[in-house]
Formats: sequence, structure tokens, C-alpha cells
Amino acid sequence: MIRSIFATLLGMCLLLAGMPSTVAAADAMLTDIQRTYDAMQRFNGEFTQELQHLESGGVERRQGVLTFEKPLRIRWETAEPFTELLLATDNDVWDYLPDEEVAYRYGLDVVKDSSSILKVITGQSRLDTDFDVEREADRDGLAVYRLYPKNPTTQLVEAVLQFDPSTKLLRQAEIVDFYGNTNRITFTRLTPNAKIPAGTFQFTPPEGISVEDRRGQPIEQH
Repeated sequence: MIRSIFATLLGMCLLLAGMPSTVAAADAMLTDIQRTYDAMQRFNGEFTQELQHLESGGVERRQGVLTFEKPLRIRWETAEPFTELLLATDNDVWDYLPDEEVAYRYGLDVVKDSSSILKVITGQSRLDTDFDVEREADRDGLAVYRLYPKNPTTQLVEAVLQFDPSTKLLRQAEIVDFYGNTNRITFTRLTPNAKIPAGTFQFTPPEGISVEDRRGQPIEQH
């Protein structure tokens, strides 16, 4: 099943849909961030991730690589502590778990019909209509923005994005869900408009792997 990383991963790509001019006009930094991401068609980056579970107090840490291309092609790979590939192609969404020898296939409707943050990424909604955006004090030299969805979902009730003021690139994203669990991703490297090899956003299940076709079904969050 696609885990809670799904919402966090998409949160990383949030601004690739374009920051609203009504918000950016009130903040010079946001204006520059908007221009940077408007001009960016793709990126490749390495990240670390921490998932903190409020009820148990446990923290799960992961490392991986994220490749993104507009409008919504995504390749998310984690290498530690277990291998997982999440791939959003032009036709469907795959979640491949090599250790479990299973691949789950979803339709693109899970992107279009999921929470409001997904609608922002696909260009179906705007931050100026779906979110309240607040500028906070800088943290360790990074510009900080807190987002509150006007119609919260179980996957997203609050988000905090931090940007490098010199490059205008996202350095960290933190997403809080309805249950108080926190997903935090920090980019250790981010290369705008990186060259993406052919086939990056294609997937053919390896021989012997069980494939569960869940097109028409919602993504299961864990």
C-alpha cells in the first residue's frame, strides 16, 4: 500500500503549480520564489525524511531520491531502511515494494480527486483560494511559510515550507495530518531543470512480481 509518504512527497512539489500572485505581491521573497518555480520545468534531488507518529512517539527515518517533471510526473525512490518506488506516469500511479514482491497500480484519478494539496499540484486549485499563507521568522537563515488549508483533509491540516533565500529553492517541507503525525523532508541536494534520462517515468513490473490493480480505488494511507 502507498504509505503516508505519498502526501509528503506531493507536498514537496507544491509550489511547482505556481504561487498565487495575490500572496506573492505582499512578500518580496515569495515573488522571487514564484519566478524561480515558474521557470523550473523539472528537478532532481536527494532527501532525508522523518515520519513522527504522535500516538506511539516513534520516528521512522528514510533516505531517497526524488525526480519531478511538470505537470505531474514523479519518481520517488527510497533506499533505506527499505526500498520503495512510487511512480506517477502519464497514465497511472505505481507503488512498487521489492521486499514484498508486489506492485500496486492506481489510476490517475487518485491524483485528481484526492486532497486539496493534490489539486494544487495538478493546477486545479490555487493557494490563494484553498490556503491561508503566513510568513514566519526565518529559521537558520531559511525563509519560512506556514500554510493552512481552508478545507483540511485527513492527510493535511497544516504545512510548513522553508526556502533558501539565496537560491529560492525549497529546503524543507513539514506536513501535519489530522492525527497529529508529522512528515518532514529535507533536501540534501536539489538540481533545478536537471537532465532526466529517458524512461525515468516508465514502469514495467519485474517478472515474478505480484501486481494488484487498484485503478478506480482510493489510495490507502498508512
